Amino acid sequence: MSAEPIRYYDRYRKSVETEEIYGEKWLRWAYETTTGRFAVWLAARRIWFSKWYGWKMNQRVSALRIIPFIAQYNVDVDEFAKSAFDYQTFNEFFYRTLKPEARPITPGESVAAFPADGRHLVFPNVDTAAGFYVKGATFTLAELLGDADLAGQFAGGSMLISRLCPVDYHRFHFSVDGVPGEPRLINGWLYSVSPVALRRNLRYLVENKREITQIASAQFGAVLMIEVGATNVGAIRQTHVPGRPAVKGAEKGLFAFGGSCVITVFQAGRIRFDADLVAQSAQFRETYARMGDRLGCA
Repeated sequence: MSAEPIRYYDRYRKSVETEEIYGEKWLRWAYETTTGRFAVWLAARRIWFSKWYGWKMNQRVSALRIIPFIAQYNVDVDEFAKSAFDYQTFNEFFYRTLKPEARPITPGESVAAFPADGRHLVFPNVDTAAGFYVKGATFTLAELLGDADLAGQFAGGSMLISRLCPVDYHRFHFSVDGVPGEPRLINGWLYSVSPVALRRNLRYLVENKREITQIASAQFGAVLMIEVGATNVGAIRQTHVPGRPAVKGAEKGLFAFGGSCVITVFQAGRIRFDADLVAQSAQFRETYARMGDRLGCA
């Protein structure tokens, strides 16, 4: 079994760190062994498995997991909107809200912000990207969007992949000012989106359940936000109102329990990603950054 560590660049420490993977033993067994991959095919990728696990995380007894989880992963309780002892279930803790000052939103109408906490990869031109999590492994926008005509509108566009770990803040927000349309659901499997899984098969990103929202932005043109479900993600919940103008940093929705992923796509020539993100992504290395921090400019 492989035990290759997952490394990422921390934008705030300005150093390369090794990720502490939630459920690492299970993930490596599930995606790096023959018997594990069979178990994933048989059960873990299927919606009933995640619904069952989500149900477990909604039971009162699940609250007993909260304090040990906070201690093990050094989660910053000072950011929480309420006390860690006030959450009634683990899921309620998982999609917790934060104090507004915990995630300041980068200012400027022509400046885009990260939509979520997590580890991020950027691709200035998705059509010429050599690979995502694995060198040479890629997918097409048409596959991701399930719509060849829509993909054509974003040909040569720029893509941000934001991967959320279970330890992260799990609400997602608008990257830019704009008017969101109605989310469109594409049903699919629920494979893990951990690099342990994606290094085995990047195509999980286009095989998983996902929701796609198009945002009309005065500064950035048409922007797509795609929320990708994953193993043990009980639900993708949209909390915004379609058709109502949204400001940058406003909450768009939340993920219930599990690791998950948000993909943001800009049309060709509409955004210039910040240099540190481009440099790290060129080395196939994710950058850790928090929701609201600067992503790039129009």
